[in-house]
Amino acid sequence: MKYNPLSKELYIRNRTKFAAKMAKNSVAIFNSNDIMPTNADGTMKFRQNNDLFYLSGIDQEETILLLAPDCPNPAMREVLFLRETNELIAVWEGHKYTKEEAEAASGIKNIQWLSNFEQVLNTVVSLSERIYLNTNEHLRAGVVVETRDARFIKTCKEKFPLHIFDRAAPIMHELRGKKEKEEIDQMQIACDITEKGFRRILSFVKPGVTEYEIEAEYLHEFVRNRSKGFAYEPIIASGASACVLHYIENYKACLDGEMLLMDVGAEYGNYNADMTRTIPVNGRFTARQRAVYNAVLRVHKEASNILRPGTNIQDYHKEVGLIMQSELIGLGLIDQTDIQNQDSNWPAYKKYFMHGTSHHLGLDVHDVGTMHNPITPGMVFTVEPGIYIPAEGIGIRLENNIVIQENGFFDLMRNIPIKVEEIEELMNS
Repeated sequence: MKYNPLSKELYIRNRTKFAAKMAKNSVAIFNSNDIMPTNADGTMKFRQNNDLFYLSGIDQEETILLLAPDCPNPAMREVLFLRETNELIAVWEGHKYTKEEAEAASGIKNIQWLSNFEQVLNTVVSLSERIYLNTNEHLRAGVVVETRDARFIKTCKEKFPLHIFDRAAPIMHELRGKKEKEEIDQMQIACDITEKGFRRILSFVKPGVTEYEIEAEYLHEFVRNRSKGFAYEPIIASGASACVLHYIENYKACLDGEMLLMDVGAEYGNYNADMTRTIPVNGRFTARQRAVYNAVLRVHKEASNILRPGTNIQDYHKEVGLIMQSELIGLGLIDQTDIQNQDSNWPAYKKYFMHGTSHHLGLDVHDVGTMHNPITPGMVFTVEPGIYIPAEGIGIRLENNIVIQENGFFDLMRNIPIKVEEIEELMNS
């Protein structure tokens, strides 16, 4: 693997936390993701199921984790099942985990081949009353294919119809929402790699370069620093394209006088960075661009300061909306008449700032975690206000990643240039 893996001690702690949330006499099963097909005999790059990775650190296909903390047989309380390798697999696909390597990575002592899974499952389930199964319950999930988890749920319910079934997802969302120090360290590396990419393009961007050339510059810097690449499809949007929130075509030439919005992030060790910066293609902000940019920057700063332990994220979004409302009035984009006549379900400011300000960040770019309960220390959020003015061909968004602390926050992107003066100086040096 390209990245340096974290210590098995993290995964031991994560399993201990999960086990403490399980009902008595229960078993939980976690499956790896499928390798997804493309066309003919092609496949997509493998991406491990984040819940399995969080609990084991194992980054390999066809892996199953079984947890049964109350099992009478201590050897069966944690069992990891791996695909058994052979010489042919080694020649065609490369090295796979040995049992010894899997134990060293995960801290699980009972490592078995997948061929033994059914026998062990039958034994452990017969001694259990409840079965925890895993599903993708992200609020924004749009699952249209049958996953390995979904197939396993069908099989499990057919095979053990008299057991009580429960959801692993609520526990995983609670645990993964609050990051351990090792996880934050891994995210810091992802942010540092992202910074290197941004600094690289500041000296590269000029009128005439294409969005895809800029994308290539980022990718070059990310991969050479041991990242697998982009944490998500990068948005490299010049001019009016920056007003399309999920613009990913990245094919246009960047023109003199335009602004360039870049929503990019590196991944590292399956953890993600999520940065947005907006810069002038020619290296100099116009007066109007500077005014809009600084308005976004002020909202960004105030929003970061509002994110505190005990804050409810829904209330936070409303408060940031009011801050943005004031800035839009100052820019002449809305007035008091617009506010008086606004629809309470779609305030006037949403004409120019139509998305949320923050989301959880971690193993998923839009990571799991509570969006209704109070924020707690250890959570990691993006802060990403923006102003989009299609009529002027201006779209500006600024985004950093912050760790919530007891008395404030820690900015993982504190060293990435964001002020107008910094950007102009670096682009013209």
